[in-house]
Amino acid sequence: MNPSRNDFREAMAHLPAAVNILTTDGPNGRCGITLSAVCSVTDDPPTVLVCVNRGSAMHDVFQANGRVGLNVLGGEQQQLALHFAGATKVDMAERFTWDVWDRTHDVPVLSDALVTAVGTIKDTLPMGSHSVLFVEIERIRTRTGGQSLVYFNRAFHRLGAAPCVPEGATA
Repeated sequence: MNPSRNDFREAMAHLPAAVNILTTDGPNGRCGITLSAVCSVTDDPPTVLVCVNRGSAMHDVFQANGRVGLNVLGGEQQQLALHFAGATKVDMAERFTWDVWDRTHDVPVLSDALVTAVGTIKDTLPMGSHSVLFVEIERIRTRTGGQSLVYFNRAFHRLGAAPCVPEGATA
């Protein structure tokens, strides 16, 4: 017997995940969404998968533009995550007027994200309510220092670097 939808969602709420903002810009519009379903696929060629709800108004914009920016958020960027999750009343166009964007790429990327990656959607696989986008990464920038923003148990949390504990030692 398969788990119920609610049981599955409850289980996934206990899977900590990095918080990201996926962006695009092009002939079909500029938009961004907050998401946590991001995973590396391979390093040759550098590829990540990103899951986007097919019911999202932005789903088709990402697909049609074909180019995306992936922004891995730092611990101090929770408010941006809320804006791009649609939890605030800030209009999409206004979000892109803020002085937080690096405008040197063909898609918006955050100036101070932990990681920014720019790439092209190479393939898409529909899976239930979502599409799995396979994005080949062409440019990447990593910021050192700071905390990561993670989503766990239906809330945002800041995660800092933990000290390494040698094997066999007690913390």
